[in-house]
Amino acid sequence: MAWLGVLYLGSLLALVAQSFFHLDSFSGKVVRQLTLATYADLLSQAENYRIVVRTVGMAAAVTLAAVALAFPLAYYMARHTSGRLRAALYVAVLLPLWSNYLVRVYAWKIILAKEGILGWFVNTLHLRWGLDALLSTPVIGGPSLANSMIGMFIVFLYVWLPYMILPVEAALERLPRSLLEASGDLGARPGQTFRHVILPLVFPGIVAGSIFTFSLTLGDFIIPQAFGTSAFFLGRAVYVYQGTSGNLPLAAAFTVIPIVIMGAYLSLARRMGAFEAI
Repeated sequence: MAWLGVLYLGSLLALVAQSFFHLDSFSGKVVRQLTLATYADLLSQAENYRIVVRTVGMAAAVTLAAVALAFPLAYYMARHTSGRLRAALYVAVLLPLWSNYLVRVYAWKIILAKEGILGWFVNTLHLRWGLDALLSTPVIGGPSLANSMIGMFIVFLYVWLPYMILPVEAALERLPRSLLEASGDLGARPGQTFRHVILPLVFPGIVAGSIFTFSLTLGDFIIPQAFGTSAFFLGRAVYVYQGTSGNLPLAAAFTVIPIVIMGAYLSLARRMGAFEAI
């Protein structure tokens, strides 16, 4: 409680308080007087809106892709495995989390480089169907996934996928098998059973997993820094403005945006029963 209440929330509130100061354009120093001038600057620039839309869009895309990949594996683990096989699958899901976050990120930097296995595969098969438009600057001999929106998406999905698999698998384990048998006895086809029985009961677990994938993608700045183009994301904008630019009030104002977004998201998730599924 001391860690969360003082060190984490206290530091966060101290940062948010900085957003009510402003940066003097002449001296470059922070003027510690309460004002909304920083928020006026934040809301007056169209690029800032594009940063928010770009970040939320990436977080939503990663979350939806994580659901699509996690559900079949979680269903197989919960319904068709037991004993050593289930334990082996649990270890396979959790094993990436045992390694350092930066090691995993920069390992993908090598994999997605032009000389890496996926970069080589793309160049060999000439997969160019609209790919150049999503890549930053295509290099001679083919595009590079290491600095592209596609590469960033792949790494986000890999890093946060376990956080979706585990809540969904837990929700599927709690699903009574008798309900599935009753659905089949009443004449429901597998697709109908999935839509009307499985999905509604497992949906809180999906929402619980989405809390992790969405929020972690929303605030991450390391992956956009390592794989991104010149286009900013929220986490990277906060990092640059408080570091390189020295504009701490604007960085703090950017920090408020994901806080507001996640506050609304958590409120909605609570109504859907996601907290009971975590």
